Amino acid sequence: MDRSVYILDTNVFIEAANRYYAFDIAPPFWDSLLQHADNGIIESIDWVKKELEKGKGKEGEEDELAIWAEGGFSHAFCSTDEKDVIESYGRIMSWVQSQPQYSDAAKADFAKGADGWLVAYAVAKGRVVVTHEVPKVDIRRKVPIPNVCEPFNVRYIDTFVMLRELGVRFS
Repeated sequence: MDRSVYILDTNVFIEAANRYYAFDIAPPFWDSLLQHADNGIIESIDWVKKELEKGKGKEGEEDELAIWAEGGFSHAFCSTDEKDVIESYGRIMSWVQSQPQYSDAAKADFAKGADGWLVAYAVAKGRVVVTHEVPKVDIRRKVPIPNVCEPFNVRYIDTFVMLRELGVRFS
């Protein structure tokens, strides 16, 4: 059986850091991400790193998540500046633009952020997208990642499914 490689969305890191796996509550979660990244099983993309770095330095404070991302996990942020990823991104953006259900603002917002690049990387490299977004059939104001994954045959799961598949146990 092929081992899945998981590519993490920005919301996976932010939700964990701000809620259920805060750095001071669940250090083993962050250690597990680092261990699996070192083994090439978990990664993310440069666009996600940029989004995480936006939290750094607000009001003179260092953002713990941004510091963590720049530290041991920094090698796991993969470049989207590769021919196959760029080609996949073009196909994804053409598909998004052709969908009448999404507002022009939603399409523009999708084009500006990491989400399209995340799915493009998953398409090009055969990755499993890990996100907390869920499919929403009738939504107009946002282009959810799962809505884009499905027509491109990209598997998507949430953090908890990933942890179970990896056999992660916190003790």
